[in-house]
Amino acid sequence: MYHETMFARALRNYQAVQCRVCEHYCTLKPGEWGKCGVRVNRDGKLYLTVYAQPVAVHVDPVEKKPLFHFLPGSRALSIGTFGCNMQCRWCQNWDISQVRQKDPQREYAGDYLPPEQLVAICQREGIESIAYTYNEPTVFFEYTLETAKLAREAGIKNIYVSNGFMTREVIDALVPYLDGINVDLKAFRDETYRRYTGARLEPVKRNIAYIARETPIWIEVTTLIIPDLNDSDEELRAIATWLASVRPTIPWHVTAFYPTYKMTDRPPTPPSALDRAYEIGKAAGLQFVYEGNIYKPERESTYCPQCGALLIERHGYRTRTLWREPGRCPHCGAEIAGRWQ
Repeated sequence: MYHETMFARALRNYQAVQCRVCEHYCTLKPGEWGKCGVRVNRDGKLYLTVYAQPVAVHVDPVEKKPLFHFLPGSRALSIGTFGCNMQCRWCQNWDISQVRQKDPQREYAGDYLPPEQLVAICQREGIESIAYTYNEPTVFFEYTLETAKLAREAGIKNIYVSNGFMTREVIDALVPYLDGINVDLKAFRDETYRRYTGARLEPVKRNIAYIARETPIWIEVTTLIIPDLNDSDEELRAIATWLASVRPTIPWHVTAFYPTYKMTDRPPTPPSALDRAYEIGKAAGLQFVYEGNIYKPERESTYCPQCGALLIERHGYRTRTLWREPGRCPHCGAEIAGRWQ
């Protein structure tokens, strides 16, 4: 479904339009598509071509996003469309994120699910939040925004699972409606971003810092640990030290890589590498570090940073809270950062 976009600037020459949704700032002449593959210039106006047409709709535990300090044990209605503004060689959802609406081989465009219908599903099924995920939600921003507005009115939370490459304009538009976000920090070298994702590091860092310091949106960060790409002690220490300088209460998820898509030449991440990243994160001053994509309950669970008491026990996606008052340690009374209700 074609839907005129919000953040577009008309240029003087040849009916060109600049898209201002992500940091690529694509400048498009009539008939040209953005790097995301789902935004197109038609006669001098920019349109989103996947509005209300998700190709992935599932109900997930919120821990799968992953969000560990956000309504633990709750469920999220998760939706995604075609398209993405990055081309990560290791993408786990490449079969939808790397599909472009203009591709001639594309046969399925997605089911029609307008915002009000998504909210109605949550109300009927008692689902606590809507997660915009699977592909980069920035590329279907207008769909997410209209859904989030209705969800907020209905008391349903909104979550982004994002690569963090959106513009400040998009973040500011989302602030009144977005409750939580997990941002992928894929590496800490701009060269890695440019070579393997087609994007840049600095806008992602800038957005993480802005969200964490200047907005009420709850933020967690994930780094996929890829052998011989971003797993050196030096790079992991740089990520952890920087995150701690932004805010030491940001949960950092260090997750295991498995060969997929265009990166099948590397081995899976060994558990020892995740253990090393965990220790580096804790040593850098991060209060909450979690290991993911492997089964290790003791490194998935939440502990009080003040007294060390076990507060949230996790076994995969099974979650058990061990406090009487959400967000407060029952042993020492410390307040635990997060969105608990």
